[in-house]
Amino acid sequence: MEVRERRKYWLFGALGLVSALLDQASKVWARDRLPALGRAGMAVWDRKLVMVYAENPGIAFSQLQGIQGGRVLLSLVSLVALVLLARYLKKTPASRPAMIASLGLISGGAIGNVIDRIWRGHVTDFVLVDLGFWPLNPWPVFNIADAALVAGAILMALALWRTRGATAAGSR
Repeated sequence: MEVRERRKYWLFGALGLVSALLDQASKVWARDRLPALGRAGMAVWDRKLVMVYAENPGIAFSQLQGIQGGRVLLSLVSLVALVLLARYLKKTPASRPAMIASLGLISGGAIGNVIDRIWRGHVTDFVLVDLGFWPLNPWPVFNIADAALVAGAILMALALWRTRGATAAGSR
């Protein structure tokens, strides 16, 4: 394997591993130190950013909480998504570091949440943002894995947009 290919997998693996480890470490802290949702949490920035413990047996925005066999189904969906991300990574050229980074962040976030689902039956959330205006009044409680997933998705969209723009400019 050439050096550029090794760097590609190193970047992907490092971002995935760091985001998953930060997520799991922060969830241990949240479970040990934070009050439950509905009680006064730990205010970080006025009442706009509050740390408060919550359990989410569903997916984003607490959807699908009551689905029969949800723990297994949502874990399987996450694992299939990880396989698809790995296949996409393999096809992604080493010359596209933003795309590789996005795949690493998304993978790390997915791994962090699937670990919770498998071992706990729910995802631990603890970050509450309430800026007092829609849609942030308040935003659903989330965690580091969710932030990595969102950051990865935004980075992926930007990488695709940039590639599309470069392809369109080259075809003129």
